[in-house]
Amino acid sequence: MVKALRVGVIGCGYWGPNLVRNFARNPYSEVEAVCDVRYERAVQVGAEYRTPVVTDDPAKLFANREVDLIVVATPSFSHFPLAKAALEAGKHVLVMKPLTTRTDQAEELCALAEQQGVLLAVDHTFVFTGAVRKMRELIVAGEIGDLYYFDSVRINLGLIQTDVNVVWDLAPHDVSIMDYLIGREPVSVSATGAAHGGSPTENIAYLTVRYEGSLIGHVHVNWLAPAKVRRTILGGSKRMMIYDDMETSEKLKVYDKGFSIATDRTLEKEYQLMISYRSGDMHAPRLETREGLAV
Repeated sequence: MVKALRVGVIGCGYWGPNLVRNFARNPYSEVEAVCDVRYERAVQVGAEYRTPVVTDDPAKLFANREVDLIVVATPSFSHFPLAKAALEAGKHVLVMKPLTTRTDQAEELCALAEQQGVLLAVDHTFVFTGAVRKMRELIVAGEIGDLYYFDSVRINLGLIQTDVNVVWDLAPHDVSIMDYLIGREPVSVSATGAAHGGSPTENIAYLTVRYEGSLIGHVHVNWLAPAKVRRTILGGSKRMMIYDDMETSEKLKVYDKGFSIATDRTLEKEYQLMISYRSGDMHAPRLETREGLAV
């Protein structure tokens, strides 16, 4: 019989309760402790899932021998010190995105986890959704052909934050999806953004990721949009895909569309481009409906 993983969750705000719920329902894990700086909030979440330990002090989770895994679901600025303390205590650690707000801090945590012989992971939830996994399946099977581009839009009104900008807040979702689908190291990354309305951090940004050859990725993130959009378009030489997470059904659509270019040297001009377009059917593949966090 597999021993259940005993989990301690730090942070019972927006995302923490979702993690507590999924760990509590998973047959291979048990929620041993919950923690929040607002003790009454920790009590509320702990009572709902009959958690043995409820506290407002993270150090009690680090010192608890019954806890195998520490989950950090707190504001971004606190990820590094909490994750570092948990790793130093010999705990496995799962951190909500972003892992840290600085590259050197992320590298330090990775080195510390390796030194301690424990696991360090980031909650890139969308990688485990049925739509994204199906996209990966189609790419690996060669159904999409050679990849041309990855174009993603993740925009809404707020929530404007002061400890991180919109890139750190929203882009990790799209970057993790792009990395999972493409599976290659980029050759260059650039970003541009702007802060409006007196915001101390950038609230709109555009990222460009280039890969060897002509494959290019683009991510648009924005806290100032009038509507919520969660859409990714991926184009290849054989087919194209649109993943729209706001759709209640048919989140993924695969299009048999494309083009081909040939050069005809028999015409008057030395090089005459002959362009043809293909517009075939669209189909929406059946997707696994299980919540990404449950995977």
